Amino acid sequence: MEALAISSRDNPRLALVRRLCKDPAAYRRVGQVWLEGDHLLRACLLRGCTLQDVLVADTAWQRPAMRELAAHARRALRVPDALFNELSPLQSPAAIGALIDIPAAAPIEAGVATVVLDRLQDAGNVGSILRSASALGVRQVLALHGTAALWSPKVLRAAMGAHFGLHLSEGLRIDDLSALQVPWVATSSHAVTALHEARLPAPCVWVFGHEGQGIAEALLERCAMTVRIAQPGGEESLNVAAAAAICLHEGLRQQLAGAPSQ
Repeated sequence: MEALAISSRDNPRLALVRRLCKDPAAYRRVGQVWLEGDHLLRACLLRGCTLQDVLVADTAWQRPAMRELAAHARRALRVPDALFNELSPLQSPAAIGALIDIPAAAPIEAGVATVVLDRLQDAGNVGSILRSASALGVRQVLALHGTAALWSPKVLRAAMGAHFGLHLSEGLRIDDLSALQVPWVATSSHAVTALHEARLPAPCVWVFGHEGQGIAEALLERCAMTVRIAQPGGEESLNVAAAAAICLHEGLRQQLAGAPSQ
């Protein structure tokens, strides 16, 4: 595959990438997101997504593996190393990245394992939860209005490709969740039942709330079960991403323990 050489900092494609890197919500207006690094590009391709423009630093273009990856895109653009480094927010730029179209939003699936994010602010937490959800058998993640932008660069990096294995929807209101038809579960340090002692419904909706304020009262009222995570070490609370991983793993463990032997 031949690559189109770009040498001008004012090139429209480079300007678009800079905009997407600087503004976490810019993708909502332009309809595309920027994926940096060969891991994200391969995760995207593995799930059948299409790479639009791939940008490759000049030195990386000399490597056969990078040219082979770029060959999956509609167009390859070769950029001087200095220009690529200007684009990247990373201390060690990955030397390859791609623009992709945001997958079209699909209707909420009523009866599948789901995570609801209620106004989570930290992009790293959101990305980590997406990664845990994908790894532990959750099918969809629904983000309420006020949650960090799901397709922002920081969330994409933290999720490590999980986006492409999940049904994602964001900017939702509480009433939009009425479509869900499986039991809702939340955590609370005041709950009587410990997570490891509870019989969790499967599938279920796990609700995780704002890092400081917790879950909105209107959401808690809809939960069929509230559990606490045992913390014998005495810390006041767990990071929400850590709590989510523990809850999702316990749910999966119970499902596997109850599955018939093959």
